[in-house]
Amino acid sequence: MEALAQLKHVRQSPRKIRKTLDSIRGMKVGIALNVLHFSQEKAATIIEKTLHSAVANYMNNTEDSNINPEMLDIKEAYVNGGPVLKRFRASAMGRASKIRKPSSHLTIVLTDTKA
Repeated sequence: MEALAQLKHVRQSPRKIRKTLDSIRGMKVGIALNVLHFSQEKAATIIEKTLHSAVANYMNNTEDSNINPEMLDIKEAYVNGGPVLKRFRASAMGRASKIRKPSSHLTIVLTDTKA
């Protein structure tokens, strides 16, 4: 059985989130939560919350009540780009320079080991 959790419109660039996400892809949930909890990066907090949500979704959708959520596997974890806020800032000689504020969509899919 699989469970999915998505977090949309995260105000951080996909490249920065992907760096942290690559370190936990394919791990067990218990180990991944431990790694994320003690990480210094801003993306680690976002990924940890989404991973907790995916575990809760799995526990809510399964009928087997004696499954250990720490033993679930991270089957897929990816981040895609979201909408970009475009702003302008005054620049030298009366010009305007662009400021891009990217956002991201994060998706995590969990599966149990017996599947």
